[in-house]
Amino acid sequence: MADGVLATYRRLVAAQVRSQTQYRASFAVEVVSSAVFAFIDIGTVLVMFRVARALGGFTFREAFLMAALAGCAFSLADLAVGNIERIRFYVRTGLFDAVLVRPLGALPQLLAADVALRRLGRVAFTTGLVAVAVRVAGIHPTPARIALLLVTPVSGAVLFGALFVATSTAAFWWIDSGEFAAALTYGGRDFTSYPMTVYQGLFRRAFAYGLGFAFVGYYPALALLGRPDPLGLPAAAGWAGPVVAGLAATAAALLWRYAVRHYRSTGS
Repeated sequence: MADGVLATYRRLVAAQVRSQTQYRASFAVEVVSSAVFAFIDIGTVLVMFRVARALGGFTFREAFLMAALAGCAFSLADLAVGNIERIRFYVRTGLFDAVLVRPLGALPQLLAADVALRRLGRVAFTTGLVAVAVRVAGIHPTPARIALLLVTPVSGAVLFGALFVATSTAAFWWIDSGEFAAALTYGGRDFTSYPMTVYQGLFRRAFAYGLGFAFVGYYPALALLGRPDPLGLPAAAGWAGPVVAGLAATAAALLWRYAVRHYRSTGS
């Protein structure tokens, strides 16, 4: 049974791959455009250091590492689950009813049926950016640091993915919730591109610790750099990303299940 379900998901993904790569020139342009947009995102951080020698007490090489780790995590999440934002369209048009009557999980169906391969350009660019940032920061490779470099983008992607799913559930009660969801997902991407020391008070507590954004790039970068946290958390915080991501994924899964159970058809 499980093999049959997995085979169905593979066929859904394969159909998306075939349809999106049918026009190769167009697909290539979209992939390159995705990488360009990723460059623009990181470019905003670079611009800051054109007018300042430090940002929140961190040098360019340190802030660049944080931004690269966060950018890579977001690009992975955007590729895997970013299209869950289309849930508003499914709910508004009644197509979500058809998703529910199939003998497959609703969330996996939506993700498999809307894979955006053009985002591979962003993933490739940000992955390379991490390698460049590590070199620029002069980090000496050790088994522990290599492990942290491998784990950090994945755990960050899980956290961002959980946020994509959690915010998308608002569409079950509030159809025009796109701006709200984007403020937390894409806004979170921008938030994690800078050291947490540039934020203050309740804003930092709510987003850096409440939503876990500080564990996407900031604390892992501190651990890689061997630098103590100016905000006072112990060095172990650099390794807390997987735990924070696991908690976020659990909360998002529970919220998604609750939303689906309380879904009411549009009747269309």
